[in-house]
Amino acid sequence: MADETKKSVAVVGAGVIGASIAFELQRRGLDVTLIDKGEPGRGTSFGNMASIALDFAAGSGPSTWKKIPGWLLDPEGPVWLRPSYAARMLPWFLRFLAAGRPSRLREIEDAGMRLSNRALGDFKEMLEAIGAPELMTEEGCLAIYETEAEFSADRGHLAVMQRYGLDFEVLSNGAIQYYEPTLSSSIAKAVLLPDNKSIRDPYKLVVKLTDAAKAAGTTFVSGTVRNIERRGDGTEVLLEDGRRIEAGSVVLAAGVHTRFLAEKLGEPIPLETERGYHTQIMKPGIAMRYSVIWPHRAFMVTPTAGGIRVGGNVELAGLDAAPDFRRPRVLVRHAQRALPGLKVEETTEWMGHRPALPDTIPIISPSSKMPGVFYATGHGHLGLTFSATTALVIADMVTGVEPSLDMTPFRIDRY
Repeated sequence: MADETKKSVAVVGAGVIGASIAFELQRRGLDVTLIDKGEPGRGTSFGNMASIALDFAAGSGPSTWKKIPGWLLDPEGPVWLRPSYAARMLPWFLRFLAAGRPSRLREIEDAGMRLSNRALGDFKEMLEAIGAPELMTEEGCLAIYETEAEFSADRGHLAVMQRYGLDFEVLSNGAIQYYEPTLSSSIAKAVLLPDNKSIRDPYKLVVKLTDAAKAAGTTFVSGTVRNIERRGDGTEVLLEDGRRIEAGSVVLAAGVHTRFLAEKLGEPIPLETERGYHTQIMKPGIAMRYSVIWPHRAFMVTPTAGGIRVGGNVELAGLDAAPDFRRPRVLVRHAQRALPGLKVEETTEWMGHRPALPDTIPIISPSSKMPGVFYATGHGHLGLTFSATTALVIADMVTGVEPSLDMTPFRIDRY
């Protein structure tokens, strides 16, 4: 019985990260229990922008501090820090600004691109394994710039992509409409990112991952996790309703909610929520080939989930504040500027909580306090992008295999 417990693992969180991990662990012959307080894929993963974004960008830079007053003053800007939450965000912000120092910035870019360089290949292999390669599009993404000044302001990001060997092509004039005829002729420049693929339905992806894991033997348990305790050679997951689940190992992949369990284990992590919004338009009146990102306005438009999704932006207001649906409506107005034919009919609005760390790169790590506990959280805007790679690395860690990547930058005790 003890040996069977050692071969078992509980995964807390059934978003795209947790579902990917559960599937990969089940493939490796472990007895997996997947735990979530809701249905798989109905949390933050439900509303992401369906993008496999390989062009990693650090969140903070040397001049970021100059932008903070605008974040406080403009509720319709690309980043909105609610004044009532500003004091609570101060420790996180100090770490965020420190991550933008030039020496630290290069380390962060190296770490992020280490995952990005693996992400697309790992994702394609995962889709093949669950029998759903059709969920990924063949087309890439277009980054658009309304003016030459906008394009010049993004040259630093293009330089990073060039440094790490990412494929891209700068487009002008008629070439832009050749790739995406729905775009306005007023767009001065665009950058084609051919390897930044999209997922046709991110919620369906999580469902298929979960179904594949369950078909192979994974058990799904609905419940809220209260704590993790060490029991002999294994661990025990305690649920709010009093149930206890024994496992040899536990993987904490519950997004921003992971921070509460980490605190109970004695290793607090600076995990905040970057609240993101989207509008799903089911009768858009246009058919897009490519996803489109407008860096200057910090939003994206993706054909996904049977319609067109407009979303992005960042709101810093904590877990409990009511949604401010002015934000997605501003994004829709911007989208109509870029896509003049876009109609806004039969829509739904959504808000979710991206788990954000101040240095932009996730925690993918064994616990520094409790043997048998592992973390996979803090992926920010790149949870979908890094999901398959995270699953492979965590499965290596859980099964005692040395990961092929140097995981030092992603350790939990780096703060």
